[in-house]
Amino acid sequence: MRELEVLRAGLNGSELGGFGALLDLTPLTEITGPYALVLGLIALYWLLRVGREARLGYLPGVAWWAVPGLALLLLTPTLDVPALFGLGAAALLLAEFWPLPYRRAPRRPSPAWPLVSVLIGVALAFSILQVQRPEPLAFVAALCALLAGMAGLLGAALYPARGAAPKASATLNFQTRWHRTVTPEWPDLSVTLSEQGAHLKNISPRPVRLAGWSPAGINAWFRVRGPDGEVLSELRAGQEALLPVGERDSGVRVWYGPDKSPEAHLFRADWTPVGRAEQRVLN
Repeated sequence: MRELEVLRAGLNGSELGGFGALLDLTPLTEITGPYALVLGLIALYWLLRVGREARLGYLPGVAWWAVPGLALLLLTPTLDVPALFGLGAAALLLAEFWPLPYRRAPRRPSPAWPLVSVLIGVALAFSILQVQRPEPLAFVAALCALLAGMAGLLGAALYPARGAAPKASATLNFQTRWHRTVTPEWPDLSVTLSEQGAHLKNISPRPVRLAGWSPAGINAWFRVRGPDGEVLSELRAGQEALLPVGERDSGVRVWYGPDKSPEAHLFRADWTPVGRAEQRVLN
């Protein structure tokens, strides 16, 4: 056991360039250097993601679950409760892969509360480290306040200036169907079929503006709606819409416009009708 402790101290102190020595200055002495480094990289990735979304006019919604998720991962070795690791990992996955983890903000957020959060985190961490036997839970709370405050400041700093929001995001309408359209070489949308209908998904890394859709071979026009029936004028990256096709429909046509692009695009998808489901092929 003595040899293992010496080896652990050597790894923390030498291989990470003194990173383990920094950990010794915190109450989280049970956390190894590599584990802390991985959590730091996750926090950095999340901050970069928040900054990127802020530049597009979006702020964290469900994505805020990353903060308690990282806190639970920090507390797992500290409290020696393995179940906390699963809860923390679930919170991080929720913050990253929820269909709409970021929400569009109507105006630039105020930097007041993020600044207060950062100041509280710094003051709390400083006061905790002055105590002879600091409390790990309080120190993790201070780190969470710092992380949340930094994310809020990023959102306030990188949010587009007034009047600088994308002007091409105007809502498309019925006239788009009769205008010249572009069929991209690589599609921005995909379609999968189920008993509910055709699930339209944005597989591009950017939002797309929706005009409407029509079943293949039919002179019709419908607005694109979400699974809850709400009309969608925009489909964010990874978001899905539901097109209620029938058993005799053999395809769909969707008119849309990529974000910041004035040209209308046309998405085509064809398949064998349900009556011949065994030979169904999606083109």
